[in-house]
Amino acid sequence: MTDVPVDSAASARASAPEGLTLAEEEELRSELAKVEEEIGTLRQVLAAKERHCGELKRKLGLTPLDGLKQNLSKSWHDVQVSNAYVKTSEKLGEWNDKVTQSDLYLSASSTLEDWNEKLTQSEAYKKTQETLSQAGQKTSAALSNVGSVISSKLGDMRNSATFKSFEDRVGTIKSRVVGSRENSTDGLHSPSGAGDKPPQDNAPF
Repeated sequence: MTDVPVDSAASARASAPEGLTLAEEEELRSELAKVEEEIGTLRQVLAAKERHCGELKRKLGLTPLDGLKQNLSKSWHDVQVSNAYVKTSEKLGEWNDKVTQSDLYLSASSTLEDWNEKLTQSEAYKKTQETLSQAGQKTSAALSNVGSVISSKLGDMRNSATFKSFEDRVGTIKSRVVGSRENSTDGLHSPSGAGDKPPQDNAPF
């Protein structure tokens, strides 16, 4: 097999996009390479800035949760000042005004007010209020009586012969315990008479 010479210019021309000359293609490719290089540089700068930002937050004691709260607050503020939010709020305000000023709304409000007035002035409503008031008063009186009865029972029990006998027994036991402690203490501080005698010299000489 023999090598067939290939025209490089013709091959480049065949691969060029339709409607572009070789010079235009080369210029676009050169510009694309510069843009890609700039993008790579910007990514490196952004990564360095993010690292520096993280170090500053760490020194300030800011946690990722604080950053999330700050981002959410900023996002909500951006939403509130956005044109869509403002327009929506205005529309809702207009709809509310139209609804509250409509004949149907005014008629319904008037009807509800009439029903409320009739209900509060009805005999059944008044009787219910009186019944609840009386029940509350009776409950308070019953609780007061229970407290008085308990206090009276406690007083009677303290004045009873059984309780006084129990108190006397407790007092007697207490006095015996105290007296025995005092006697034991006196015995420790006052040795027997035999101990006061000087030791005898039993030596034969």
